[in-house]
Amino acid sequence: MNVKQKQIYDKTSKVFILTDENVAPFWLPEIEYWLNCKNAVEIVIKAGEQHKNLQTVQRIWRTLMKQHADRNALLINLGGGVVTDLGGFAASTYKRGIKFINIPTTLLAMVDAAIGGKTGIDFGGGKNQIGTFAEAEEVIIDPVFLETLPQREICSGLAEMLKYGFIADSNLLNVNLENYQQYITHCGEIKHEIVMQDLAEKGLRKVLNFGHTLGHAIESHCLTTDYPLLHGEAVALGMLGALWLSVRQCGLDEKVLQDFESQLPMLLSEVEISLSESDIEPILGYLVHDKKNKDEKPQFVLLEAVGKPVWDVEIEPNLVKSSLQYLIKVSNR
Repeated sequence: MNVKQKQIYDKTSKVFILTDENVAPFWLPEIEYWLNCKNAVEIVIKAGEQHKNLQTVQRIWRTLMKQHADRNALLINLGGGVVTDLGGFAASTYKRGIKFINIPTTLLAMVDAAIGGKTGIDFGGGKNQIGTFAEAEEVIIDPVFLETLPQREICSGLAEMLKYGFIADSNLLNVNLENYQQYITHCGEIKHEIVMQDLAEKGLRKVLNFGHTLGHAIESHCLTTDYPLLHGEAVALGMLGALWLSVRQCGLDEKVLQDFESQLPMLLSEVEISLSESDIEPILGYLVHDKKNKDEKPQFVLLEAVGKPVWDVEIEPNLVKSSLQYLIKVSNR
């Protein structure tokens, strides 16, 4: 336990640990030992994006109330992006806010979801429709958690790492399954720097949504089917569509798009993509509910060049549809 963690615990009345049923058997006892909180109240929820909802939050709130958690309680969120998003939201709203710490156990959460002060739950079929801006007291990142992570989850996280390559540092476009661990800290630093300049996402922070406008719509739709996608897999497809739009709307060099096409098999190597033309209209339906919309019009983050993103770009509906047709065709090759 470092000095900062000790200071947090010294001011804490009671400790709670939120995790999911996949992570608990591997890491819950270890965390209780490492952080010297063996008397913590354990809250174990079902795993998966489909459980990132108000019902799960209510269960967390009820446990906090039943255990007499006051405003000096601490919630430790141990898990992937679902757990850190969900736990952060529950903590930031319980008694108008209690402290929380994020301990991400997936690559995606380490480089993105656990950092930056965004919390949220899915609602009405849409991703992260309800949420708050609330900073964790600390984010503890340790690659040891990746030792028990399935290969599919690693590939999902690589997509978010490549995102930073497109919007900020072209060196990250070289990330792959062999070298990714050496870039984890750098990705977190990029996000932290952007967030510190625009915590409430009024301008610059929007660049972090590159690939997410289409990605969230694809992810939401696939959750209703027999072939759900992980967040990073959907973002990979969303970035493919965004790069295609960037070539046509912003003059992006088409070689950037072609190079990413060649990386897509790596990112999607652990999943079978089953999208077809019949999925386009339902995906467009979810796009209408994107929380970044303005006057019901989707706002895209596109690239003029690698490292030169532009945001709040409105795209004609027919062109959005064409981008979906393109990414479906490429992903099914």
